[in-house]
Amino acid sequence: MIINPAEIFKVLSVETRVKIIELLKAKGPLGVKDIAENLKLTPPAVSQHLKILKQAGMVRSERQGYWIPYEIDEEAMENCRKILNDVCTCGCKGTGKFKEEKVKRASLEALKRYEKELLNELQAVRDRAKEIHQSQG
Repeated sequence: MIINPAEIFKVLSVETRVKIIELLKAKGPLGVKDIAENLKLTPPAVSQHLKILKQAGMVRSERQGYWIPYEIDEEAMENCRKILNDVCTCGCKGTGKFKEEKVKRASLEALKRYEKELLNELQAVRDRAKEIHQSQG
């Protein structure tokens, strides 16, 4: 499914929807009740956000008896990544790295912001690795 770029920004402009996507990425398919518990929201609120995410094609669900697990639509997420890369002005083209000439021209403040972003991303990776390690041990 191809998502209209304006629709992506509209859907992702609500922080709760971004949190739902992050949760589904981290934990895999979850039902409304599990999502609500994780995000400390009411199930009806989660259902409304999931409805919008599903209409935008960003998540999908398939009933399994009484349980309806929601999961990320990987193809839609890849499409989102491509659209965001087109809009991105840092020159990374989705690699997460500045192009060499961009770094040479970047101000010290911009480089410090980029360094902070990378450190935050690294910490998130370390936290996730620790979580996986603890769940396996």
